[in-house]
Amino acid sequence: MPRKPRAKHHVYVVELDDRVWNNGRFRRANPDYQLGKPFVYVGMTGLDPDIRFDKHKAGIQANTFVQEFGLRLLPALYERYNPMTYEDARLMEVDLGIALRKAGYGVWQA
Repeated sequence: MPRKPRAKHHVYVVELDDRVWNNGRFRRANPDYQLGKPFVYVGMTGLDPDIRFDKHKAGIQANTFVQEFGLRLLPALYERYNPMTYEDARLMEVDLGIALRKAGYGVWQA
């Protein structure tokens, strides 16, 4: 009998400082950004999101935007989805990024 995948992965959202908008790569990735909406990074991890955020800030397998501009986690945007299987988290990361972009957020995904 095949084993059921364990639900131990998480999606997470990090609020980024407004200064990230000065980066051309970030601006080009967000042509429909709505003024006043937050800038965020959307990721997935097999770790607790708090630990993963700390690793980003410490430069350990870090996304440059999170390391330089990351302010805090925004659990209200992701808590209800966690935990989940790896495959579900992988798909949810993409879906959540798309949904936030449609809502006017500035979004970065690795």
